[in-house]
This record gives sequence, structure tokens and C-alpha cells, in this order.
Amino acid sequence: MRCPFCGNEDTQVKDSRPTEDNSAIRRRRYCPACGARFTTFERIQLRELTVIKSTGSREPFDRDKLYRSLQIALRKRPVEPERIERVVNSMTRQLESSGETEIPSKVIGEMVMKHLATLDKVGYVRYASVYKDFTEPSDFNEFVGRLQITAD
Repeated sequence: MRCPFCGNEDTQVKDSRPTEDNSAIRRRRYCPACGARFTTFERIQLRELTVIKSTGSREPFDRDKLYRSLQIALRKRPVEPERIERVVNSMTRQLESSGETEIPSKVIGEMVMKHLATLDKVGYVRYASVYKDFTEPSDFNEFVGRLQITAD
């Protein structure tokens, strides 16, 4: 593993342990060249996934992009990063075990919506505003109105 500080390719693993949900191995590393310490995570990848965008273009599935989108929707909300991580791990496992290697972005977007609806309602509305391309304040009113009807 290359040192992110000095670029040295000979780093040493000092400690390894599973993450809380056992979805990855957390490794503490040490660089003998510059003395820096850093952490890496090793995850199981069942298959290479490709996301088919609405434009028809294709791009590799990016777990970090999924995490960032949830993080943005939940910014300044009372949701712990560990809960976001568990949701991302769950969604990634679900996508990898589906048997499909090409996943439409709409499927991923709907999965995010479903998880956010149970995780945090404000984050759910924030994500929906971008995902469903709200253009007017009335779009928010209509969406929140439907949300309140289903809650009653």
C-alpha cells in the first residue's frame, strides 16, 4: 500500500480488525520512510457493478458516491455516520447479490429513497427534491402533502 503522505510503496500493517458490522477490515498502517500513520479499509466485492444512467451512459458503481449522496441529504441532521455506513453497506450487498451486473440509476435512487424514508424524513425530502427534480415550491408542498397522507 502506497503511503498517502510521501508516496513510499513499502508500508507496514500495525493492526487489523473488523469494522462494527463486519463488512470490512480496518487496517492501521505505518510508513517507515516518513513515520506517518494512516487507516485503510478492505471490503469484499462480489462483482463489478455498472450503473446505467438515465442518459444511457454507463459508469462503474461507486460506493463512496452513494455514501456522499446520503451524507449530503442528512447534513446537519441527527443521524450518526455509522448508521449511514450501515445503510450503504446494506444497499451495496443488496445490489451485488441481485445477480445483475448492470443496475439502472433509477433502481439505486429508489433504494436510497426507501432507506431515507425510514432513516430521516427531512433527509428524505432533501434527497427527493434533487432526485425528483423539484423546480417550484409547489413541488415541495405536493410531495410533503403526500408524505403526510401516507403517515396518517
